[in-house]
Amino acid sequence: MTGGGLLVAGTTSDAGKSVVTAGICRWLVRQGVKVAPFKAQNMSLNSFVTREGAEIGRAQAMQAQACRVEPTALMNPVLLKPGGEQSSQVVLLGKPVGELSARGFFGGSGGSSPGERLHGGRQQQLLGTVLDCLAELRGTYDAVICEGAGSPAEINLRRTDIVNMGIARNAGLPVLVVGDIDRGGVFASFFGTVALLSPEDQALVAGFLVNKFRGDVSLLEPGIDMLHGLTGRHTYGILPFQHGLGIDEEDGLRVSLRGTVRESNVAPPLGEDVLRVAVCAIPLMSNFTDVDALAAEPGVVVRFVDRPEELADADLVVIPGTRGTVRALEWLRERGLAQALKRRVAEGRPVLGICGGFQVLGEHIEDEVESRQGHVEGLGVLPVRVRFAREKTLTRPVGEALGAHVAGYEIHHGVAEIHGGEAFLDGCRVGQTWGTHWHGSLESDGFRRAFLREVAAAAGRRFVPAPDTSFAALREEQLDRLGDLIEQHADTDALWRLIESGAPQGLPFIPPGAPA
Repeated sequence: MTGGGLLVAGTTSDAGKSVVTAGICRWLVRQGVKVAPFKAQNMSLNSFVTREGAEIGRAQAMQAQACRVEPTALMNPVLLKPGGEQSSQVVLLGKPVGELSARGFFGGSGGSSPGERLHGGRQQQLLGTVLDCLAELRGTYDAVICEGAGSPAEINLRRTDIVNMGIARNAGLPVLVVGDIDRGGVFASFFGTVALLSPEDQALVAGFLVNKFRGDVSLLEPGIDMLHGLTGRHTYGILPFQHGLGIDEEDGLRVSLRGTVRESNVAPPLGEDVLRVAVCAIPLMSNFTDVDALAAEPGVVVRFVDRPEELADADLVVIPGTRGTVRALEWLRERGLAQALKRRVAEGRPVLGICGGFQVLGEHIEDEVESRQGHVEGLGVLPVRVRFAREKTLTRPVGEALGAHVAGYEIHHGVAEIHGGEAFLDGCRVGQTWGTHWHGSLESDGFRRAFLREVAAAAGRRFVPAPDTSFAALREEQLDRLGDLIEQHADTDALWRLIESGAPQGLPFIPPGAPA
C-alpha cells in the first residue's frame, strides 16, 4: 500500500520549507511513524555524499537525519549545482550527467548549442525518474514529506515543473503552503499563490502555515479567519520566530558578504581568549556548512569576509569549497586577498583550505573540465598540483589526523598530486597552512579540538576548546527544536489527516487561476 504524503511548498524561496519539512519529519518520527524526506529537484551548492557514493542536497541529508534514517539518492533525484549565472551541473540519482543552461534544462525556444537543443526541456524528461523515486519511498515508508522549490505559482515554469505542483498532481499529494510573515505581506502571498494556480492545482492546496511570527498570535487571528473566508482553506499553524534554526541552507549564492555571520550563541570561552575565524566568501561557495562545527564551539567567532583588511585580526582563515576554483583564484587576486593570504602564510599564521580552497593554495591547476582555462597558476603556498578529471570523486573517507579519528566526505573533480609537506587527511600541511579535500572533517569532535588547539597556539591565543562539545548532539538538539515547533504550534491532528488522507474534497476555486 502506498504510504501517506505531503508537499511543503512556499510563497517564496527561503520561506522556511526546508526547516518546516525537517520539523514535520522529526515530529512524525517521534510519534513512531516511519518517515522519509523527498525533494524532486534541488538547486544548491551545499551537497552531501551518501553511503552508496551518491551526491544529494545537504538539506535532504539533514531532513533524513530528522527522520533518523540514512540518506539515499532517492530522496533528491535531481540536484542542480550552479556554475555561474547561466548554467548548472545536473546531478541525476547522485551522479553528474552534464552541464546545461537554464534554457536547456527548463525548456524554451531552442538553445545556445546543438547539445542544448537536443536536450531542451530536460527537466520535463526527468519526471518519470522523479515519480519512480517517490513511489519507491512511499512503498517503503509510512509517510513521505516532500519539499517544493521556490514558489508553486511560478507560472513561467509550470509547464515543465517536476518539483511543485507537477509532482503534487502526478502523485496526488496534498500541498501545504508556508509563508514567511517576517518579510511582510503574508496574506497577499497566500491568496495570490492559490489564485495563480489552475483549478486542478488549486484542488490540492489544502491550506497554509505561517512561519517566523513575532508577537501576540491573537492579533493575527482576524486575518487568519478572513483568509479562510476568502480561500476556504485552513491555516495549519503559526510558527514563532526562533533564532538559530537555519541549518544547512541550500544556496551559498545568497549568503550576504557583508554582516552575515554564522556565530555561535553558546557559552563563552573556557580560556581567556576567543578565537576569530574569517571565511573567505569566494564566488560559487559550496559546502560553507563546513564551518558550522567551528561556530558551535564556545568562544569561536566565525564571520564571512571579502576584503584583505578583514583578515588582519583573524586567528584562522578558511578558504571553503567552490564550484569555480579558477574563478575563486581570480576573485582572490582581484580583491587583494591573494596577497594577504600569502603574507599570512609567510608569517606562519593559520590558513585552512577545504576542497576548492585547498586547490587554490597549490602551485598550479590544469582545468579542461570546470573553467576550461587550461593551465592556471595557484597561490603556490602548498606543494600541490591539481588536474581536473571528468569523473567526479564522491566518497565518504575515514582516517586519523592530529591523533584523533576523522570522518568526512569528498565531492570534487580536481585530483591533487602532492610532492611535499606533511600528510594531512588526503592533503598536506606546511607549517600552519593546511589543505584537504575532506568536507565535514571538523564535525569529528576530537579532531576539531586538536586542530583548534594548534590554531590557538600558532595565533598566540589563550583559547581552550571545550572538552565536551558534541556537534552531533547539538545537531540533534536543533532537529528536536524543529519537531517541537510543529508539535507545539501546528494543528497536528489536522496535519496527520492531511498526510494520511490527502487534500479535503470540495476546496473552492479562487479566480483568476493560471493563465491559459
